[in-house]
Amino acid sequence: MTRREIRDSAFKLVFEQLLRDDDIQELYDIAEEIDEITVNDEVKKLVEGTIEHREKLDSIISSYSKSRSIARISKLNLAILRIALYEAIYDENTPVNAAISEAIKLSMTYTYQEDTSFINGVLGAFSRDHAGEEKADA
Repeated sequence: MTRREIRDSAFKLVFEQLLRDDDIQELYDIAEEIDEITVNDEVKKLVEGTIEHREKLDSIISSYSKSRSIARISKLNLAILRIALYEAIYDENTPVNAAISEAIKLSMTYTYQEDTSFINGVLGAFSRDHAGEEKADA
């Protein structure tokens, strides 16, 4: 599985969890049952890390989203932003610029043009403010 495929599967699971508020293990089981979303250890690590750090990630999103509160950000955009920020902050193997670039690609696939601009703005502002910082411990 490529890193992009891992990220895409993780995005779908994080988004689904936002919609359903089900236990993540139940979502893994459903995904494996219908065989449309790949669930492996790498996908689980990304999903679970994103969910575990949700409050901190949302705080960061709130501080960089000047036009929308967390409650007003679409669940698609929120899932993309959370995953990108999780990777940028906690994944030692993903450079910040790569996390942003991949978030933009996800956004271009699953959201509207104005959403892509919003996501790029939030992540770009975060990147400028945190250039050169060390990754956080997961």
